[in-house]
Amino acid sequence: MTRFLLLAGAVVLSSCGPKTLALPDEPVDRAATCGVVAAAEARAATVDVQSDLPFEAMVRILHYPLLAGSTGERFSSEAAASVQRRMTDLQDGIIDGKWQPLVAECKAAFPATAVETVKLPANRFDAQLGCYELGDFIRSALDKQGEYDKDLQAYRDLGQKLDTALSLAMPARAGSTAAAQQEERTKALSAMAKLGPPAAVMRECVAKFGG
Repeated sequence: MTRFLLLAGAVVLSSCGPKTLALPDEPVDRAATCGVVAAAEARAATVDVQSDLPFEAMVRILHYPLLAGSTGERFSSEAAASVQRRMTDLQDGIIDGKWQPLVAECKAAFPATAVETVKLPANRFDAQLGCYELGDFIRSALDKQGEYDKDLQAYRDLGQKLDTALSLAMPARAGSTAAAQQEERTKALSAMAKLGPPAAVMRECVAKFGG
């Protein structure tokens, strides 16, 4: 995800162009368009266009490839990567056009991005595994960008605390094979992606399991 995130950090807005934009019907292009729109919206809200985007803004952008990979029961890293690539392709055309009306359209197209009250799964194992996988997804995407190191530390700490509990509970839930356990992990990440904005979900995770 690094290339995608560098792209988002580098978005520099031009004056609003004359081109009217429409949200694509094709799922990958739709998610990619909304990812670029989220980056443009975040950049427009910053005083210094050369500064790093805030952590939560970066995580909001990440939500679109995450959701694209979570349309089924299991998370697909290939689908998420496809959105990443298309964001690169579509960026210039979107930020040079009238992207502002797409903000509301993206919320409607991806309602999980607009959830205001996040609730973790009632089952403790499901919640713990989902928190672990979502935190790992965000860390993997942002770890190489040192400006977010402080924000990610809470996710690292949570992951360490959950690791022991999950290593004991996972065989009983999914069996002992690596393939079966990986399938359980992809299902957990797909479910967590749909709960709401990832930063808000992770706040609930840290509050519930990080103490």
